Order: sequence, then C-alpha cells, then structure tokens
Amino acid sequence: MAHEPITIRVAAFNVEDIRTEDLLRDDQPRLKRLAEILQRIRPNIVLISEITYDMPGGPDVEEGWEPGQNAKRFVDRYLGVPQADGLAPLRFEVFMAPANTGMPSGFDLDNDGSMVGSFPPPPRSRPDGSPGPQTSAGRAYGNDCWGFGTFPGQYAMALLVDPRLTIERDLARTFRLMPWDYQPGAALPTVPETGAPWFSDDEKAIFRLSSKSHWDVPVRLPNGSVLHMLCSHPTPPAFDGPEQRNARRNFDEIRFWADYVEGARYMVDDQNREGPLARGELFIVLGDLNCDVREGTSFKNGIELLLRSPRLAPDPAPRSDIPVADLDDTDTAFWGKRADYVLPSKGLGVEATGVWRHPPPDGKAFPSDHFPVWADISVPPPPADGPARP
Repeated sequence: MAHEPITIRVAAFNVEDIRTEDLLRDDQPRLKRLAEILQRIRPNIVLISEITYDMPGGPDVEEGWEPGQNAKRFVDRYLGVPQADGLAPLRFEVFMAPANTGMPSGFDLDNDGSMVGSFPPPPRSRPDGSPGPQTSAGRAYGNDCWGFGTFPGQYAMALLVDPRLTIERDLARTFRLMPWDYQPGAALPTVPETGAPWFSDDEKAIFRLSSKSHWDVPVRLPNGSVLHMLCSHPTPPAFDGPEQRNARRNFDEIRFWADYVEGARYMVDDQNREGPLARGELFIVLGDLNCDVREGTSFKNGIELLLRSPRLAPDPAPRSDIPVADLDDTDTAFWGKRADYVLPSKGLGVEATGVWRHPPPDGKAFPSDHFPVWADISVPPPPADGPARP
C-alpha cells in the first residue's frame, strides 16, 4: 500500500451545540443518536462543528481539569460504544484547539452602548438531549465576544482521525488570533449612516478574522501521502444589522482559504509562522462554511470565490437521494441551504459523495439541524522524485 492510491471517507458534521454537561455522562439521548449516524457513515476523518471546547472558567469545567477533552469524551463514551444492533464502534485520534467563540473581548463590539464581559449560566440541556435555549442576556454577552457564543468555548470544533492515519501535530497550524485587518482588502464593516469604521482603532488592531478558528492539520496516510485538512466554521452571514458585520466576516473567513492555497503571504498563525500552504500540497477544505453557492444572504458569495480557485478540484456537490420537504437534494441544513462542504484539491480523486439524511430508525427527530456530508477521496502516493503536484 505504501506506493498505491488509498481511498478514505472524509465527512463534515455540524452536531448542533454539544456541551460539556452532555459529555460528562454516557447516556445523553441526542448524543447517542449523533454517534449512531457516524457509526453508519464510518468516516476515516470527520470534522465535528459545534462541540464545546472545555476550558477553565467554562460551564461544568472543574478547576484543574485539562482543557480540550470534550472531543475525546465523545469518542470514548459515544462513538466507541455500539449505538445499535449490528453497528461497530469507531475509534479516533483527536485534534482539538481553542476557539474564539464565547471569549470576551473587553470591547463593545456590537456598538449597542454596553460592553458585556461576563456570561450568565446557560440553560441546561432539555430532557430529550437538545441544547438549552439562548437567552437575551446570553446573546448580549456573545455579541461582545471575539466570536459569538453565550459562554466560553461554545460552538468550537474537533477533527477526528482514524488511528490508522497519523495527525502531524507538530506541523499543525491554527489561525485563531490573526487580526482581520491583516487581510488585504478586508471587508471590514462601516457605520451605514456615516461611512465611519464600525470598529474603533483599538478594536480594529486586534479584532480577529476567525469567528471560531482556522486550522491546517496535516494527516499522513498509510501510503505516505500527507493531506492538509483545512478546517473552519465561519460565522453565519446573518444576525447583524445594515453594517453586515457578520456577513462581511463570513466572506473574508472563506476567502482566507482561497488566499491560503493560492500563495498569499499575509497570514500569520498562532505560533507566529508566516505564509501560506506550500505549493504542491494536497488538501481538503472542510466544514460548515455557512454559505450556499446558489442562494442565501451571503455577502459577495465567498463560497463561489473559493470554488473558482485554480487549486481546487471541480465541486463534488454531494447530494441526497432521500427527499425532505422544501429541501433541494444538495441542502445540508434544515433551513434549506447548502452550508457544509468537503472540497478536495486538484490531485485528489472523488469516488462517491453524499448528504446523509436517513431518518433515525427509532422514528425520533434528526438529532441536529444539519445533515452530515461525506466524500470518498482517492489519494495518490507521494511522487517518487518527480515534479511537484499541481
């Protein structure tokens, strides 16, 4: 296998607000249904969106606990246990890093005249396992955070990788802290009535591009090839005002990946390493990008810009063969949009794709407001002293 192509299944699944309280038990009903879906899809790599990054000071996190363990809890307590007859457990290595969501900025970022720097206790999960509702006090706190979250670490991400593959942790890059203003031509918002900058000079100097984070996580396959998993979850292009601060941020969060793979030089990661992805590297852009290429409220359609990148393979556009009322076959969210993506680079083959809409066998509601998307990707072996890949 060392010198042969290898096919892996890669998936993206927004699991809708899994919280630490849910993961401290092993019988949370909604998490069991989420795990069952993944045990049926059986991905080798999956990006989970909206899983809380457990951190000091966050809800249900005790003093002295090691942070960032929630993804491992999900693997050990849910994915690692068969969730229905005939299903085999899934084992994964985990990459999880801090997110900007729910992290107080110390500024009045929504310009409502009040800076909210402390979060109210969030409502507990409901008996059916669905997340507790947002409150007006929680939203007021979240609107002044670096990325919206009603408590620290909410809506974070985790990359789960088949243990037969290797996460190159020392080479992973995160771009959580990079200021938005570093991006040339940044679509920073302005006050509609005056045209003045929305952010003050002090805010603009450090306001972060990423609403959660941007990750480049290299994964080495058994045939020796390395795949760069480019993971993010841009803010929805909504829940703002005429200044479009969220819609504009969504556009530039997606544009970051086009810049990163095409050789722009402005980016600086959280380890102070500069520059883009090296030419010739294989990659997959992965996650809930909160932008539909054909419809929606996005600003300038960032996903269309990304899909035009000469570094990407043609859009595989996963579809579902299970009809759902009022949804197109490419829609990945219940509100009728294609939001979630698995986008391979040139040099990779796509053997099959899909949007998983199978209803739960127990007849209960689907356990997330998103459907998982998946793609079977053929990865060639590394070139043997030949020219670099395109």
